[in-house]
Amino acid sequence: MKNMKKVLWISALSLWMLIGCQKTNQSEWIYLFDGSSLEGWRAYNGTSLPPDWAIKEGMLTFNKEAKNEENYEGGKNIIYALEEFENFELFLEWKVSEGGNSGVFYHLQEGFKEPSVVAPEYQLIDDLKWGAYNNNSVLEEWQKTGADYAMHTPDTTKKILKPAGEWNTTKIIFTSERVEHWHNGVKLLSFVPWSEDWYDRKSKGKWKDSPNYGKFKSGYIGLQDHDNPIWFRNIKIKKL
Repeated sequence: MKNMKKVLWISALSLWMLIGCQKTNQSEWIYLFDGSSLEGWRAYNGTSLPPDWAIKEGMLTFNKEAKNEENYEGGKNIIYALEEFENFELFLEWKVSEGGNSGVFYHLQEGFKEPSVVAPEYQLIDDLKWGAYNNNSVLEEWQKTGADYAMHTPDTTKKILKPAGEWNTTKIIFTSERVEHWHNGVKLLSFVPWSEDWYDRKSKGKWKDSPNYGKFKSGYIGLQDHDNPIWFRNIKIKKL
């Protein structure tokens, strides 16, 4: 009987240690970009990194002269292709040039013309001076930094907006129960993915004719090319 109790105790301890180890491993940060390597990064629907993306002084940069978006050609979006992610916490630091525009995609799948028609996007943009570079156009709330692009608007009363050329932080928390967008340490919005409200917004907005938008439950992390200079650093993700 004593031996049986001892065996059961050892088995229980081993199981507890295994579960604890798995939880620890799941909670560890995975660096997608650490300032020294572009391993894992390549073009969306491509096999190599587009030439305008490079490491410069420890930053992942898209090195282009700012221009009016009427001349935007596209085609240089990039993805971290080593792994797909489902539930996660993503953190990164970024800054844009004056008039700059970019974004962070998640649950991104390939084989489509553009990432935006399939993947949700955390919007990154120069809220203050984008219009001056684009015929004095006015940004809609769903186009501004921190937005779930064309779906959910950020709380502008809480936004700590830093001007172009200064570093910002972004955090995206995704689970099937709730999504959160954080900007410079402040939560700007949250929503329930694939809820009745989510489908209603999709059916009435920009994505009403994009049947594949937001339907994938996992996918790649992507960074958007918008023909504007942008800088990223300290890109890391934690599985939830």
